[in-house]
Amino acid sequence: MAVKKITAMVFQKLKKKKFGVEISPDEIFLDDVNLPAFDKSQFEGRIERPLGAGSALALGVFFTFIVVLFGARLWQIQIAEGKQYAERSRDNTLKTTPLFAERGRLLDRNGEPLAWNVPDVAHSEFLARRYAPRSGSAHTIGFLKYPSKDSSGFYVRDDFKGVAGAESVYNEALAGENGVRTLELDVRGTVVSESVVNLPRKGNDLQLSIDARLNEILYGLLMERMRAVGFEGGAAALMDVSNGEVIALTSAPEYAPQILSDGAPASRIASFVNDTKKPFLDRATAGLYAPGSIVKPLLAAAALEEKVISPEQKILSTGSISIPNPYDPKRTSVFNDWKAHGWVDMRQALAVSSDVYFYEIGGGFENQKGLGIARMEKYLRLFGMGEMLADPLLGGAIGTIPGPDWKKIEFPDDQWRIGDTYNTSIGQYGMLVTPLQMLRAVSAVANGGRLLQPTLIAGEKADEQSVPVLEKNLRVVREGMRLAVTEGTASGLYFPFLSVAAKTGTAEVGIAKKRVHSWVVGFFPYEAPRYAFVVLLEKGPRENTVGGVYVMKQFFEWLFLNAPEYLK
Repeated sequence: MAVKKITAMVFQKLKKKKFGVEISPDEIFLDDVNLPAFDKSQFEGRIERPLGAGSALALGVFFTFIVVLFGARLWQIQIAEGKQYAERSRDNTLKTTPLFAERGRLLDRNGEPLAWNVPDVAHSEFLARRYAPRSGSAHTIGFLKYPSKDSSGFYVRDDFKGVAGAESVYNEALAGENGVRTLELDVRGTVVSESVVNLPRKGNDLQLSIDARLNEILYGLLMERMRAVGFEGGAAALMDVSNGEVIALTSAPEYAPQILSDGAPASRIASFVNDTKKPFLDRATAGLYAPGSIVKPLLAAAALEEKVISPEQKILSTGSISIPNPYDPKRTSVFNDWKAHGWVDMRQALAVSSDVYFYEIGGGFENQKGLGIARMEKYLRLFGMGEMLADPLLGGAIGTIPGPDWKKIEFPDDQWRIGDTYNTSIGQYGMLVTPLQMLRAVSAVANGGRLLQPTLIAGEKADEQSVPVLEKNLRVVREGMRLAVTEGTASGLYFPFLSVAAKTGTAEVGIAKKRVHSWVVGFFPYEAPRYAFVVLLEKGPRENTVGGVYVMKQFFEWLFLNAPEYLK
């Protein structure tokens, strides 16, 4: 009773409200009156079950074991082996080394590999580059330099560097992305451990628009003419006039991509470097040459558009025209034609390449008004002359369109003269173009005035602009170029199996004018043009008459037998 009395006194004090709730002892303690009603074997009436002595002992032993084990390992690392680990920490270094990504392949338009990768025992860390043995595509493909190591065996340059051509221009896409591997090295440089941080990502394949077969054939024909006649170099190209895709593109002579990438043999590399015929120059895209008469179709279109002359109006070519000399009226300045052609209209003038006709429609003579140098320059630029091509693989040079401003820079003590206009009207004087610029221009004549940006990437949409020349005027020019094949200077391109339209050009080189460039441009089929072409043979003997036309004649005959799909 005493306990009960004391308990009652305590809870009298606790009856004060706490947090708004009055607590009664009956809510906390079990009623001892009811204890006999509980089944003690089922622990009824117990608030908690006490932990047994055995369980407590097992738990204590387990934790003691963990502490002892951890302490022993700590003693081993810090005391027993502490010096060894400290030395290893000081002496070991971490190095990162690349996991080289596989480079993407270069393919031609038919899927033929032009550049690919193979295992190489000399470079076990990465794949070696291999190039197709076909000739004629070196400048388009290019070559590369491999990653290089220092004297300790670590990479100072851990990427493949494209040096020229597509290997250079599209290096980032072809290269992919290297992975990273971390190496732990001891003081002797021995690999102790390694781990891969990032895996490499393979480069993308790139399909070019060129047909490697056509490049090989054109290159062989250029080299044959160079050896047989004595030309110093050459270039040839073929372009789809509907979309700007370059189907063939070659420059002669060329280097060997495999030898330059391998860096051996040194004697062959030295022969390329020292060759006076400049095999590293891509003549098709970066070579600048006087065009000669192949600009006449462009100036004919300009004269018709400006109503300087009608297609049927004839001009008499007696073999030359003469004008008074402004410094000595008793003397005359004579501008020769390459022969006397008699009376010729525009179509005939294009067919026989009459210089007198173009002197007169270019600079004017007696009663015949001319375009004048300003309008000549305007239309030449409208056809893409003096303009860098947009494709980084093709836009190697700008060229020159001569005019009064140009002459002030080049010849500050001399003014522009009518004779300069005459010479410009036949593609001489200071005019310089690349073969690709001329290919683009003649393509615009063929397709009705669409000046396309050439592309070397298969399926790439070409940018274009419109040449402001009426279709009826371009048609007259095309008819004149067809007449050049049926009865004019390009008659070597007359075939029973194909209708070709063309314009030849012979550009004099040097002060002595003993050497010439031989040109031919054109398109086919004449009735529904699909392709435009250009051939240049550089600096051959003046007396030679076998040049660009001969190359295209052999090429068309090869197409007829081996790739007739291009002639349809």
